[in-house]
Amino acid sequence: MPLTTLAPLLAALAISAPASARPAGKAPPAAPIAGASVLRALDGALESVVAKVSPAVVQVAVSGYGPAEEEGDGASVIVRQHAVGSGVVVDPSGYVVTNAHVVEGAQRVRVLLPQLEDGPRLHRVKRIHDARVVGIEPDLDLALLKIEAAGLPTLALGTREPRPGQLVFAVGSPQGLASTVTMGVISSVSRQPMPDRPMLYIQTDAPINPGNSGGPLVDTEGNVVGINTLILSQSGGSEGLGFAIPASVVQFVYENLRRYGHVHRTLVGVTAQEITPGLASALALPQDWGIVVSDVAPEGPGADAGLKAGDVLLSVDGRAVETMPALSSALYVHPAGKPVAMTVRRGRATVALSVKGRDPPPAEERLAALAEVGKSTVSRLGIVGVALDERSRPLFPGLREPDGVVVVARTLDAQLEVPLLPGDVIHAVNLTPVRTMQELRTAIGALPNRGAAALRVERRGQLSWVEVELEP
Repeated sequence: MPLTTLAPLLAALAISAPASARPAGKAPPAAPIAGASVLRALDGALESVVAKVSPAVVQVAVSGYGPAEEEGDGASVIVRQHAVGSGVVVDPSGYVVTNAHVVEGAQRVRVLLPQLEDGPRLHRVKRIHDARVVGIEPDLDLALLKIEAAGLPTLALGTREPRPGQLVFAVGSPQGLASTVTMGVISSVSRQPMPDRPMLYIQTDAPINPGNSGGPLVDTEGNVVGINTLILSQSGGSEGLGFAIPASVVQFVYENLRRYGHVHRTLVGVTAQEITPGLASALALPQDWGIVVSDVAPEGPGADAGLKAGDVLLSVDGRAVETMPALSSALYVHPAGKPVAMTVRRGRATVALSVKGRDPPPAEERLAALAEVGKSTVSRLGIVGVALDERSRPLFPGLREPDGVVVVARTLDAQLEVPLLPGDVIHAVNLTPVRTMQELRTAIGALPNRGAAALRVERRGQLSWVEVELEP
């Protein structure tokens, strides 16, 4: 029975069954529990949702090397680290969406399919698969994995707009406990718990704990409302403040990562800021809230379309924009190659504009123009690299260390299996710093044919050691 049909029946729980006549002196028979049939129907509805969702929610197990907690003598120790997150199968051919922070820096990623409790295929389905990282979008904390499998159960990324008060379920592997289901409601559909990320999250009170990261938040029809990504907690456990990336954003990122390996972004050549009452008064703006265009880049897409400083932004692609996160989100999910529909208020007039945005290539692609064939390949590692210098360093703002070699691409003739990704910066081989391509080649060439080595790698602002197994 669908949950939407149960609301009228819940009133029956407050109605007591009338007492039946009985002979004097006899004990009354056990009275039926009022509303028991309604509760059974509710149970059945919830069980059907869980049965639909659980087979498509997987565990994501990662391993790699990182620094251990410092001991008393302050010595740095590298240890193997393990972590468990969650993911959701979005394509029967083995594509899995999870959080970027679950797999970033991992040397090995494995996906554990849920153990079904019935069905003839139970003992014929391979449950543990090595996974390949197709792409990572760190700004939104999303990643796409691929496993070699077929005919997997999937969940659809929902298209229905979420609403506060809507009943939802969080499914994942908190503390490694696979296929754990919790229930709650959507508390808000537009929270920004992390000011440095231009994203509005869905807030829910469905209990979410470490290990739920990357798992789905689903509605009563079993559709994905969002991907659980973070909690606000002083204790480290659930305090009813969980946040999920909206399904519309997940769909956009998934399609981009699957097609291109990275996310296409649209630049409109406009700078905007939130309106304050003081700013509205000083500039004679038509309203004291919302977003105002503060600058338009000369000869940029916005200027070509007719945008002007002082325009008050009303909507982007039909979506109202009243805050900077709302504007960033609207531009983020704009389809590549299509004009951006903008509506602005200019004085008392409302103006509709079509902006032909531009899609900047990723830093790795811009680096490719600096790479020279024959001089930029490290065959033993199987990479094409570029040394950080005055031309390449500005493409990677906020580097922890200023010198190193950036991985531009992977080649097919690698002699060593090293989990490097485009954009990784190699700072050292074992304890030997590398600043140029020649220093990297020399250090890699000096490694023995057996044993192990470690690369000091910076990925998305985080430093880690990547183990290299040396085999003849």
